[in-house]
Amino acid sequence: MNPPPPPFPAGRRELWAWCFYDFANSSFSTLIVTVAYSVYFVQVVAADVSPPGMAERLWFWGYALSMLVVALVSPVLGALADIRAIKRRVLIVSTLLCVFSTALLWFVHRGDVMLGLLIFGIANIGFDVGFVFCSAFLVELVPPQRMGRLSGYGWGFGYAGGLLSLALAYPFLAGGFADTNLASYRLSFVVTAVFFLSATLPTFLYLHERAQPRALPDGLTVWRAVMRQLRDTARRLSAYRDLRRYFIAYLLYSDAINTVIVASGIFANKVLDFTPGDLIIYFLVTQITAGLGSVGFGFVADRMGAVRSITVTLVLWIGVVIGAAAVQTHGQFYLLGLVAGAALGANQSVSRTLLGRFTPLGHQGEFFGFFSVAGKFAAILGPIVYGEVTAWTGSQRWAVLSMTLFFLVGLAVFVGVDERRGMAAAQE
Repeated sequence: MNPPPPPFPAGRRELWAWCFYDFANSSFSTLIVTVAYSVYFVQVVAADVSPPGMAERLWFWGYALSMLVVALVSPVLGALADIRAIKRRVLIVSTLLCVFSTALLWFVHRGDVMLGLLIFGIANIGFDVGFVFCSAFLVELVPPQRMGRLSGYGWGFGYAGGLLSLALAYPFLAGGFADTNLASYRLSFVVTAVFFLSATLPTFLYLHERAQPRALPDGLTVWRAVMRQLRDTARRLSAYRDLRRYFIAYLLYSDAINTVIVASGIFANKVLDFTPGDLIIYFLVTQITAGLGSVGFGFVADRMGAVRSITVTLVLWIGVVIGAAAVQTHGQFYLLGLVAGAALGANQSVSRTLLGRFTPLGHQGEFFGFFSVAGKFAAILGPIVYGEVTAWTGSQRWAVLSMTLFFLVGLAVFVGVDERRGMAAAQE
């Protein structure tokens, strides 16, 4: 096996190129997953599906299934990328898959339920795989004491991308779901694809692959080597006590966070009667606090530790979901969104930082692949629970309140993580 690449030779241009991927892909997570397409699917594509609540159930089940695919392929792709040194190539291919599929959403019309779920699912798989492999570069770019800062810059820059993509999409979405505006509304999906592709070009051009292909043992094919590495990783995880505990906690709390994000646009539209224009303004506001939270907590994580920082964000999230279950007015929801945005940006930034600190050099793709497995399996149960509670009770208020349990159990597991011990294990 070849030694890992020399650490941290990245220059300023390459660091910005890495951050640009967060800037680019935020257009998809903001407009397709949260604000525009998810609401379009429930209100237009599946509008004629009965009984009440079935449209939401179909959306959340479709989203969960796409996350299942990502959870299954991420560790295999991660191990393969470590062996073949192809993180950058996988990043490019998965991004192009997402961009092309996002543009194809233009062809999804009223009643195209299965087509709409299939195209979205493919796009979402490409999006999440790309995110995993971009994140895996973090370990190579800066030393552990600077990871929080760089991750925070990336997330903060990402929310700036979300703001810009929302502003560009606003003219297409403002007319809502009137029949005369549906063509314009669908055009916003094409705008999202073009934005994603254009903004990710600096990443494609300037982010370098430093890893070297590893020599395969005699008689082993690449795929057998991948399977062996995955088996060895599973065994090694038993020695990484804090990383293993962090995986479990992340599985639980990211489940709730991801579900709240995916459901927020649908919740605002159906429970509080937000129009598509209202949603754009709402998410413009929350993107600002999310960006400030991600950058600010990046510095906080470097000073007071990632574990303490994540604990603070989880307490904030518990307050947010309880408040969302009781909110009655647009003004209250806007105020809640400010807090949720800050907690979201902070948690995302610091969670990636903590994994980077717990990851040994030479195993970035593999460990981040397992991190993706935790996150994507987490993204399966929460949406299903949300959709089923909505269908059973007829109320999304009970559905959002059900996320409190995930946060509480995740926090209870997470408080046992020792950051210094986990970093020491990675260095050994």
